[in-house]
Amino acid sequence: MISSKFIRYIHTNNFLWQASDKSLLAKLRKKTGYTFSNCKKALELHQNDLDKAEVWLKEQAQSLGWAKADKLQGRSTTQGLIAVIVDKCNGALIELNCETDFVARNKQFHGLADTIATAVLNHSLTLPHDGDVSKILLDSEILKQIPTYDGKTIADHSALTIGTVGENIAIKRALCMSVSSDVKLIGCTHPTPINPLPVSFGKYGSLVAYKSAEPNEQLGIQFCQHIIGMNPTKIGDPNADNPNTNAEDENVMIYQNFLFEPKLTIRELLIDSQAEILDFARFEMGEVTEVKEDLKEAQTCG
Repeated sequence: MISSKFIRYIHTNNFLWQASDKSLLAKLRKKTGYTFSNCKKALELHQNDLDKAEVWLKEQAQSLGWAKADKLQGRSTTQGLIAVIVDKCNGALIELNCETDFVARNKQFHGLADTIATAVLNHSLTLPHDGDVSKILLDSEILKQIPTYDGKTIADHSALTIGTVGENIAIKRALCMSVSSDVKLIGCTHPTPINPLPVSFGKYGSLVAYKSAEPNEQLGIQFCQHIIGMNPTKIGDPNADNPNTNAEDENVMIYQNFLFEPKLTIRELLIDSQAEILDFARFEMGEVTEVKEDLKEAQTCG
């Protein structure tokens, strides 16, 4: 006959095991974001080893993501975001596309954009720099092969995210900009708050390299916002005689009215501020782009 003491022992130990098991399951779900059933299976397969279960889940998600990525490859990606990252003398603009605006606002999608922006910024440090400003455009195929913080490529992380969100994702383009130590580099996006760290997201983004007699970061941010709002095609020569304004001049930055003080032109602002804009870049989500070979030629060097 089985004693009541033995039954209580079995019941107590089983209860403690279940409580421990549920605690690990909760930790794994919180850490990875994967479903209850997948996390439970991962723990069962790896004897409740949390680290091994997490690695297995990520490998499964990546494998399923690649399969889903192949399946969804032809689907249109008309939504997405522009990401901007700046760290001292180096910065990058990234365009990442998806199928719906719902996913474009998704935390996993933002996490992918953050990972890509950081990887592109680190990649830019390996590229050749020349003069006050270096600017290099990276196309989709180059971007996919860039390694990230964990040794996986950007394409691997994209597959993981596709497996999670269930939509096609396209890594469209990126631009790296590097400046010398005496040049200021500023970036921002719209319509998000100015310069959230470490990466800024929006539908538009810009980078601007400039010099000024006095330290003035606010002026640089306003230059970025002007570039986003007014979409100039080139800077122009502030020392040249100001010709009569025509349709072509409206796209030259120095002849445009300053976005924040329309009574002033950018040329007048630069003279008053003792500042000089050396270069800039602007991305708009979904815009049709033409690849410029002079910006691409150095992208695989380093």
